[in-house]
Parts: sequence; C-alpha cells; structure tokens
Amino acid sequence: MPLTVDIVSDVVCPFCFIGKRRVEAALEAEGVTDAIVTFRPFLLDPSTPTEGEDLRERLRKKYGGDPSQMFGRVEAMARESGIPLDFAKVRRSVNTIAAHTLLRQAAAKGTQSALAEGLFAAYFLEGEDVGAVDVLVRLAVANGFTAEEARALLADAEETARTKAEAEDAARQGIRGVPFAVFGGKLAVSGAQPVEAFREAIRRLLSA
Repeated sequence: MPLTVDIVSDVVCPFCFIGKRRVEAALEAEGVTDAIVTFRPFLLDPSTPTEGEDLRERLRKKYGGDPSQMFGRVEAMARESGIPLDFAKVRRSVNTIAAHTLLRQAAAKGTQSALAEGLFAAYFLEGEDVGAVDVLVRLAVANGFTAEEARALLADAEETARTKAEAEDAARQGIRGVPFAVFGGKLAVSGAQPVEAFREAIRRLLSA
C-alpha cells in the first residue's frame, strides 16, 4: 500500500510552503515515489475579512512592533529549502477559504500538490492575492479545472461551508500550528522541521 501523508496547512503560511518542500525532499531521499500526499485546510486567522487586509498592520496588531526582523528570519529559512521568498512582495493578508475549496476539489483530479505549489508561489513569490477570484481561477485552470468549474465552486455556499467545517475540525482536534504532517495515519510531525525529521518518520513507518 502506498504511504499516505496528510499535511494540514494554510496557503499564506510561509512555514507551510517550507514544510511542503521538506516533506517532498524527505520522500525523494527515502526513495518513496508513490506516496499519496493530501493537503488538509487550516485557517491561520479565521477572522481575516473576505477582502483581506494589510499584512504588516495585522502583524503589528498581533505581535506588536515591526515584523521586518521576523520576515528576515523566515526568508533565510525558506532559502535553505530553495524558496526565494521575498516579503517585500507580500503586502496583503488574505482570506484563504476559497483557495482551500479549490485544493480540496483538486485531490480527485490528481493536481492537489501542484495547485498547492502554485498557490504558495503566487502568494509568496509573486505577491498575488490568492483570495481574489480571478487569481484563483487562473491557478485552477493551470491545474486541471475549467474556468467555469472553478468559478462555480468558488460561488457555491455549500462548498464554502464544507471548507470552513474541515478547517474548524482540524482546530478541534488540537492542531494549533501548521504545517502538521501525519504519515501513514500514525506518525505526526509538527512544524517545518528539518528534512531529517520527516525522513525519520518515513523510515519508521516503512520498517514497521
């Protein structure tokens, strides 16, 4: 049976972008080519308005002080995983419910991981608003959706409610920080740990 990896994450979480790359590096290093990787929704800030808000202002309110130093540390960490993260391009904190709705539907198309990568890259590398319908539709079309299909999903109140419910379920299960990766439904690794931590989880499962 293929190894399953469930990654609870949010597409505006830089550590989730880093964690995705590190999980992929660990799978490659362990020679696992048939893993079933599934992205599960998490909302870093469920109170983010639909239209988004200024990222720096939100972080000042949340943590106090200038977030520049924090940005520098995260950028350095991202570069270690080959991600040219540049927070100078990232201006908005955006609502990600719509993005998660598309991600959930992409699983059946076999394009979920590629769409997740596209969403991360659009937000962190290009500074795009991944809460905007036109941006989401463009990324969806590049990953197996038709434009009409993507727009219909984004306008569907039941789909939105399901996404919210899944994200709330993750919080109810006690997940407070992301990424949160579960290997084989048994071993959990919390945070954007070094590649070796993910490799160890994979080795333990494969040798069981």
